[in-house]
Amino acid sequence: MLVVGGLFCAGLVLAGQGAWIHAKAFLAQILLDRAFDQSVASGAIVKPWSWLDTYPAARIEVPRLGKSAVALEGASGQALAFGPAHVAGTPAAGEEGTAVYAAHRDTHFAFLSEMRLGDEIKITNREGITARYRVTGHDIRRWDGSGIDPVAPGRHLVLATCWPFNAVASGPLRYLVYAEMVQEGMRKID
Repeated sequence: MLVVGGLFCAGLVLAGQGAWIHAKAFLAQILLDRAFDQSVASGAIVKPWSWLDTYPAARIEVPRLGKSAVALEGASGQALAFGPAHVAGTPAAGEEGTAVYAAHRDTHFAFLSEMRLGDEIKITNREGITARYRVTGHDIRRWDGSGIDPVAPGRHLVLATCWPFNAVASGPLRYLVYAEMVQEGMRKID
């Protein structure tokens, strides 16, 4: 009976940890959304909470799926715990080259599995300027062999997450969604 009770308690702890990850991701996006809107309105960097070592950099939207998330600057482990992140060393969306944003497959980028060729992706920066992209393809690559060129000619976007989508442990594979810019410089009007 003691073994059964121990297993039950361990199961509750593991279930609680899983629920906490999703709750933290959901609540963080509420705070990040507010901070991002304040950044756009004021032109200044606004952190959603004082101890965060990064700041909201962009809003990623996929209209067909009704998905939206605020991305942080720099893809550190801490940043990815709260939302998508802009990968350092790549240009921001709308700039020349390949902008890369990464997020976890079980929270903020779970929807990547539902994306189709031709889907629109809108990225709004802290200045309120929106760049529009169209999905051109997807691929599965090792994390250390993505082939992404941040200085490629043109204006490209890659959304990256771990693969396979239903795995419980991390692995070396990444699911990449590729997109090309179709329109830039659209100022957000509220």
